[in-house]
Amino acid sequence: MYRPTANGYFSGAAGMELGLKEAGVDVLQSLDLDQDAIDCLKMNSGFISHKIIHRDIKDIKVMDQSQSDIIVGTYPCTKYSTIADIHGTRTGDDLFLHFFRHIAIRQPEMYIVENVPGMKKFEVVMEAMTKLPGYYVNVICPVSALNWLPQRRDRLIIIGTKKPFFISHPQPALRRLRIKDILEKDPVYEMTDSLIARLNGKYRDKPIIVDPDQPGAYAPTCVAHYAKDLGTRMVKDSNAKHGVRPFTIREYARLQGFPEGFVFPDKRSSYKLIGNAVPIPMGMWAGMQAMRYFN
Repeated sequence: MYRPTANGYFSGAAGMELGLKEAGVDVLQSLDLDQDAIDCLKMNSGFISHKIIHRDIKDIKVMDQSQSDIIVGTYPCTKYSTIADIHGTRTGDDLFLHFFRHIAIRQPEMYIVENVPGMKKFEVVMEAMTKLPGYYVNVICPVSALNWLPQRRDRLIIIGTKKPFFISHPQPALRRLRIKDILEKDPVYEMTDSLIARLNGKYRDKPIIVDPDQPGAYAPTCVAHYAKDLGTRMVKDSNAKHGVRPFTIREYARLQGFPEGFVFPDKRSSYKLIGNAVPIPMGMWAGMQAMRYFN
């Protein structure tokens, strides 16, 4: 069986790359600008054996990168998310053009894009990602993390190929993880004054509280800004002083499908890395489509 090669860009904690590897794709590199992401990847040599590149995609020449069968781009979604409407920042940015530059020049056999469904509202971005001459394109949206994990997370996945290739929506796993499955027995967490204040209604929004005893319970989307405010989503815990608590870093990682041995530093920035990541099973599903195509 042929193992296609892939280069990852905007990799973060390499959720997409880990999923691709699980499916049988040979990942050659992960590239990111964020120092926390690079440090995290280097801490996980047992999972990340490929090249780690600490660069800004704006500063690299396409032909200086190793050639691969697949180019993968999970560029930041902040500017495409609906929450950006509230702050008046939903304007898009030019990072997609740098990814487009790599596809246009390298002309890989396949390219994969992952982002939020809100990206579909940006016609210029969608035109660039779906109208490249010489490519047949599948736009699959929404792809739901609920197919595999107890987390509501909808994503847009675009897969372009040189030959015609049909991709359908993923089917739910026979056994999806439950909230109970991801909870730690002896959780260590912060319960700050601001968290208690939010719980008591002192903020505009009360936290979203997840009850692990409720059948079919799932967490809201793991978001990067959880690193700044652990009070936006909490889980019921009878052993907690207030009856609820924030998710721990390990629980947050489990909600995204990261393997138990994958290390995240014990600091708030880890929530950001996890919240920005592609869920591992979602990346594996994309990798399975790649394996079907190349074999």
